Amino acid sequence: MTPAPAQPELPQLPDGISVEELESLCVRFATEAARFIRDERPDRMGVAATKSSETDVVTVMDQRSEELLHRLIQQARPDDGILGEEGADVLGTSGLTWVVDPIDGTVNYLYEVPAYAVSVAVVVGDAQSQGGWRPVAGAVADPCLRLVHHAGRGTGAWTSPENPADRADPARLSVSGEDRLARTLLATGFGYDPQVRARQAEVLLRVLPQVRDIRRIGSAALDLVRVAQGSVDAYAETGLNAWDLAAGWLVVEEAGGVVVGVGEGAHSAPGKALTVAAGPALVDQVRTLFVGPAAPPDAARG
Repeated sequence: MTPAPAQPELPQLPDGISVEELESLCVRFATEAARFIRDERPDRMGVAATKSSETDVVTVMDQRSEELLHRLIQQARPDDGILGEEGADVLGTSGLTWVVDPIDGTVNYLYEVPAYAVSVAVVVGDAQSQGGWRPVAGAVADPCLRLVHHAGRGTGAWTSPENPADRADPARLSVSGEDRLARTLLATGFGYDPQVRARQAEVLLRVLPQVRDIRRIGSAALDLVRVAQGSVDAYAETGLNAWDLAAGWLVVEEAGGVVVGVGEGAHSAPGKALTVAAGPALVDQVRTLFVGPAAPPDAARG
């Protein structure tokens, strides 16, 4: 069984702020943005730009959702930094950085496939360096199911209704106890660059015969949540950025799971080269399937 990998010592929370307070803010901000992208979605979705390839889109609502998150964060925590998928980053002075994905699963959102989320996390350390940061609070809001999945460091992982009036009875999350690859339902995802996809397909040729089955949902944040709630046994993918995994990483760990990267030291942390999430008895087995010449750092997914 694999314990959570050792991480470099990181800064502590600033004086006067608690994990519980940060978790509450994550829930509020993610929920407000989730309501916005669901309730204000135009009938005809506009594509504002492309990112890594023609299949990797940035919708107008991506940008508007990130603008909303920036306003909410800066009103509540004006000294904190912000790192977001759409690139409007803010340098902070407090030692805390908000890592946000305004719509994780943009293509699903564009096509009205009900599998997308808003991911909001607070981290300590340098969120743009491999292994140099850790989430301390986070929330993944699912607009379609009107749920928010959230965790704070040491507070457990929970699913709550979107409606604050119903939030008195959250459900605690717990990862699957599966310990055999042959019985593992594995979630994964693909990048947008054609060459990256080709390499990921080669990896799956090796992986698929070893597991029960594979699910490709299209949202890294929701994949990680599904590991935390035990509706899939494991998740593995290359090419993730901090905003793809920050909140979900913490939700998995607080649900009793382990989230690891490709190697040792700083590279034991999840990131572009590899992100694997599973229960302690399974995580090393899944990582072994993905570590190899076909698992280089890849372009991020949306």
